[in-house]
Amino acid sequence: MDAQATKYLKQLQLDHKVKVENGQLSTTALSQGQRKRLALLSPYLEDRPIYLFDEWAADQDPVFKEIFYTQLLPELRSRGKTVLVISHDDRYFHLANRIIKLDYGQIESDKT
Repeated sequence: MDAQATKYLKQLQLDHKVKVENGQLSTTALSQGQRKRLALLSPYLEDRPIYLFDEWAADQDPVFKEIFYTQLLPELRSRGKTVLVISHDDRYFHLANRIIKLDYGQIESDKT
């Protein structure tokens, strides 16, 4: 399990700050964006079938935001996971399989 966690820490670009030994994290003293990335470790290790991200990338630096949308999300999809992303990052909308635009809780458009 430690080897798998270490792999994900590298993918989340946290391996230089956090280590896993005997199932324990070496630190959680991280920036807000880094803590959000660290929070992904648990669902990744549990290999959950569905992932829901609600404005998840809002606290990420531009470099990791790009990684999130262009690498992490496509990888989850390629592993057969259902990925639902709530986002205002219209720069990345073209990467979605389906876009449902809401306006005050009502569906304004639904494009596949």
